[in-house]
Amino acid sequence: MSSETDEGYVHRPGAVDDGDSEEDTDTDAAADPDVEADSDPETRAPLPGPEPTGFGNRGWVLVATVVLCFLVVPGVIYLRPALPGEAGLSFIVAMLVLPLLPALLLGLTAVWSMAASRRR
Repeated sequence: MSSETDEGYVHRPGAVDDGDSEEDTDTDAAADPDVEADSDPETRAPLPGPEPTGFGNRGWVLVATVVLCFLVVPGVIYLRPALPGEAGLSFIVAMLVLPLLPALLLGLTAVWSMAASRRR
């Protein structure tokens, strides 16, 4: 069922019903020079777009955190499994703490990145 064949009321955001035909109300909103094509119809504010510089600072911090947590920390554990013991940690403490630290770092970085993007 499409709006062209439906004889009932069809709401179109941004269209003003002043008694004109449907075609006129659609062109009135499109012909307004103050309204941008990529704006939110309810607030008429421009929608946020991608950053022109690529990732930005938050993106690179996230990439560095992911590389550290998924490559560096497991690589160190794989290549030097006795390293936590040399640092004075027992085996059970090392196996509990070592996965916890990257998870905590990833979580904090993700929350920081999201909070920083909302402040913009």
